[in-house]
Amino acid sequence: QVQLVESGGGLVQAGESLTLSCAASGHILGVNDMRWYRQAPGKQRDVLATITDSSTTNHLDSVKGRFTISRDNAKNTLYLQMNSLKPEDTAVYYCNADVVNMFGVLRNYWGQGTQVTVSS
Repeated sequence: QVQLVESGGGLVQAGESLTLSCAASGHILGVNDMRWYRQAPGKQRDVLATITDSSTTNHLDSVKGRFTISRDNAKNTLYLQMNSLKPEDTAVYYCNADVVNMFGVLRNYWGQGTQVTVSS
């Protein structure tokens, strides 16, 4: 059983910062690419940033320069540092990862999501 558990969401004012975490746990042999998504009310879920197992990153243009994805492979943990938050960043944030489980099978997993609300 593999689980992704996000934490770090909350209510902040515009201009403030938050750091989201996503810890992968269970019988894991390895974690490949990891991603952050977000879904605002009434909108589709969009990918924000991706990081490979060698920490090569790619960020959506709209968050480039404000959001930074990173990971700690020793802890199987993914991070999203969010600076200069705007009201339009309000959404549920999800982590997603390609994980090799104890059977050597590569599968894609989602976290449960964490709410980020930015007030103006």
